[in-house]
Amino acid sequence: MGLSLINKTDVNVSDNPLHQLMNKIRQRDARIVIMGAGYVGLTLAVDAARAGFPVACFEIDGEKAKSLAAGKTTVPGVSREALSELVADQQLSFTNEPETLVGADIVVVCVATPLGTYREPDTSQIKEAAECIAPYLEPGSLVILESTSYPGTTEELLKPALEASGLTAEADFWLAFSPERVDPGNTRYNFANTPKVVAGIGPDSIALAQTFYGQMVDKVVTVSSPAAAEMVKLYENIFRNINIAFANEMAVLCERMNLDVWEVIDAAATKPYGFMPFYPGPGPGGHCIPIDPHYLAWRARQYNFHCKFIELASAINEEMPRHVCARIGEALNENGKPLRGSKILLLGAAYKPDIGDVRESPILEIFPLLAKRGAQVNYHDPHVPQLKMLNPGNYEPVALTEEALKEADCVVILTDHGCYPYDVIAQNARLIVDCKNALRKRGIHGPAAIVKL
Repeated sequence: MGLSLINKTDVNVSDNPLHQLMNKIRQRDARIVIMGAGYVGLTLAVDAARAGFPVACFEIDGEKAKSLAAGKTTVPGVSREALSELVADQQLSFTNEPETLVGADIVVVCVATPLGTYREPDTSQIKEAAECIAPYLEPGSLVILESTSYPGTTEELLKPALEASGLTAEADFWLAFSPERVDPGNTRYNFANTPKVVAGIGPDSIALAQTFYGQMVDKVVTVSSPAAAEMVKLYENIFRNINIAFANEMAVLCERMNLDVWEVIDAAATKPYGFMPFYPGPGPGGHCIPIDPHYLAWRARQYNFHCKFIELASAINEEMPRHVCARIGEALNENGKPLRGSKILLLGAAYKPDIGDVRESPILEIFPLLAKRGAQVNYHDPHVPQLKMLNPGNYEPVALTEEALKEADCVVILTDHGCYPYDVIAQNARLIVDCKNALRKRGIHGPAAIVKL
């Protein structure tokens, strides 16, 4: 029979594991272990350590763990200075040894959930994390999943894997889900001022998770079940994916109608109610927006439900890299040059401005597509020192000089990095395909022929 926050008349409060863990959380003495040191896990680890919790970050990649322990980080919002200080103060540690799970009061799973070969959910890292935790799981501890996945993952996958330890969830240990909401590079909203959604498999799990995150964030929102919280995460990102797809489809239509889609969107955005602007681009990247729709569509099929709207939006967005390549070819042709043999300079490899994250970035499709069609392709991104692709291989960035701009037959703006000298680009490039409206919104003009997405 599980212990509860209420009806404890027959239990010595000092011996009540729930009461003990609740007090340790409030006093910030609970020992935290974060599974995974990616942008989600590392952000949480740093914020928890700053809040006063003793934190250990388990990272299976030993070299990465050593690098982080030395204060080296590329995660936006986590400075080397802050990381080094927390490590030096022994508030935060990094290891690839699973023995760090011994004595953990709270374990938070922040591992990757990519897509498989056939765009099905790949939850293998969640399962591996659970199998790693189970031998060290102790009575009176709390496990939280933050990795994005389909509704049902916490209770159908994580719970039985943890209960293989011989302990029972909500009786011997507590289990909760809280979707990550980290937005790399966002300088307005951070971990602390972004509301945290939490749910547990029972009232005690909810109460513990709510109290834990309440030590670090301004507002905690509880929902009725882990499946509901898992759906919240998917709903948020699929909402964005669908609206981006609409903007992309309108961009293609406006191009055919000889209209400026950016002008149309900007004018529509002046409406003070009932409208939220979304913008077209070469394709959404990152872990969430291109991935999450497939998680829900896969899960829906298990309920004999076909998510037509979601799948259509994904199909539109996934076609954008090919549309960009076609637009480049058309622009070159209009300037008397074939795509084959042309020198193409791609500006921006990251999937969003001012970060170095290339996961699912449009350039990973655009670069090889252009190379396959015979173009001589180079890229520049100050945040991405090497572009790793299966085909045509790994590439180093070229220097962004006036000579490089003049030599290129076409310069393509894929990412609107704030550090780019757009006036220099406009003055020296012969032809620009601007996929992000970077020049127009800055009021920059030049002798180059400027083609928009």
